Amino acid sequence: MYTPKAFEVTDLPKLQAAMKQSELATLVTNTTHGLVATHLPLMLDETRGEYGTLTGHVSRANVQWRETDPDAEGLIIFLGLDTYVSPNWYPAKQETGRVVPTWNYAAIHAYGHITFFEDVERLRTVVTELTRKHEAAFPAPWRVTDAPATYIDSQLKAIVGFECQITRLEGKQKFSQNRSAEDRLGVIEGLLELQDERKRQVAELMDGLESQRNPL
Repeated sequence: MYTPKAFEVTDLPKLQAAMKQSELATLVTNTTHGLVATHLPLMLDETRGEYGTLTGHVSRANVQWRETDPDAEGLIIFLGLDTYVSPNWYPAKQETGRVVPTWNYAAIHAYGHITFFEDVERLRTVVTELTRKHEAAFPAPWRVTDAPATYIDSQLKAIVGFECQITRLEGKQKFSQNRSAEDRLGVIEGLLELQDERKRQVAELMDGLESQRNPL
């Protein structure tokens, strides 16, 4: 991932926290038929390996698990908040006119060899943990044991698990750090004026970065 120094994130706990909070990732591997990508939720165990180990599952019908080159490095992509940035928000536009549109975003790239597994009890643990994670916010969380055991057993036969012990980790936060303070504040104000929930979240993130840059 192309990452200028101004946008680089190397804080491991921060990167791990972002991966754990992520709801969807993209698994990219090299197969006998070229690159294949699958979008899926994952679990991170930060205690296993230097950077942690990611675990998830794919459909048994997905050729990715059969055809992935076991000797090739795989890539797992996590995307955070993102937004279009209009040049109209920069005070510099009025001063010089030397501005262009851009896109602000956060991303993490985790690399490592992908190992697939079919052990039923291991798969049961994976789906139980994933369910617990994503049901936690509900007042009455659904549990794997809520469904008939025979039904769950049949569903487990339809998936294949995988894990990736991360060997390289790249983090990027591109939120106008390369612009002047005035331009950054202009972007924050412009995003808030749009009254869009996701853009408000980006504005709040940028405001937090400003606070870190200029603590009281």
